[in-house]
Amino acid sequence: MEVKVGKVTLGGLNPIAVQTMWDKPLYRITDATVRRFKLLEELGCSILRLALPGEKDLYTFQKIRKITDVALVADIHFDYSLALKAMPWVDKIRINPGNIGASWKVREVFKAAKDYGVAIRIGVNAGSLPVELRKTEDTALAMLRAAEKELSLIKEIDFTQLIFSLKSSDIEITQRANILFAEKYNFPLHIGLTEAGPIVPGLIKSTLALGPLLDRRIGSTIRISLSAKPEYEIIAARQLLKSKGLSEKTPTIISCPTCARAGFKVMEFLKQHELDLYKIKKNITIAVMGCTVNGPEEAKHADIGITGAGNSVIIFKKGEILQKVKPENAGKVFLELLESL
Repeated sequence: MEVKVGKVTLGGLNPIAVQTMWDKPLYRITDATVRRFKLLEELGCSILRLALPGEKDLYTFQKIRKITDVALVADIHFDYSLALKAMPWVDKIRINPGNIGASWKVREVFKAAKDYGVAIRIGVNAGSLPVELRKTEDTALAMLRAAEKELSLIKEIDFTQLIFSLKSSDIEITQRANILFAEKYNFPLHIGLTEAGPIVPGLIKSTLALGPLLDRRIGSTIRISLSAKPEYEIIAARQLLKSKGLSEKTPTIISCPTCARAGFKVMEFLKQHELDLYKIKKNITIAVMGCTVNGPEEAKHADIGITGAGNSVIIFKKGEILQKVKPENAGKVFLELLESL
């Protein structure tokens, strides 16, 4: 089954869409906000979810709609009326069956979504299941039952523009809940491990949880939830998809750890230019190496690379030196040569 979320189509044979969640309150839109929205899009974000905690934030949603083409999702908890009021400005509404309230409120949201052509994500979280399911011993099964309860409401409305997510902070529960759902239903699944943690453990846990689901071809859109900037969630998701052969337009960046032999400041270069490199929508390999030992020779398979040699910086391609430049010019020249590829 295919579901439209703005300009993005989920499900079927469509590419898996990468998404993240905005990490700031929606009080006002500044030039910096606009630039950051653009950066998230350039990094590969197709769907952007924003918390909508109260009615005062609706006006900001209207302004955001005018500055980005990324599919926008309003994240609603507790107050179903916010979902109704947000419909004209969003491409998808996310509601949690554990806290949105009575069934009639969900029906009202479904009816409005059908009228406006807005998709709905039913976001089932293990930590906030409906009251009647919270004592169920099998948490994964309880999550499935929570999703099915909402499914039962669409029959009378004839509304099928639904995406589901079944998330836990537990790897095994997340996997099993998604597998149980995918075995029974054909709706697009948003996959992710909730509350995964800081960037390092969060990446490890998310990879262990979501990799096997991707191997089963479960998942139409993905978020790597980290206690880190949304930019890194996007990069992580793209890299995971590439590692599974599910993304053809993602660069591979190889870089070496530093040591006493290093003639090039690898970490400093990556800190300054990492986001520029990950904006690239090509299947190329970029090498950032510390010295000539790890430079043109060990990284000779790279489409382009940079390393240090004495007082110079070497830029190379497939092991062949393209240019030697001064350290202060290295970043600019490297990005220009990268663009020419």
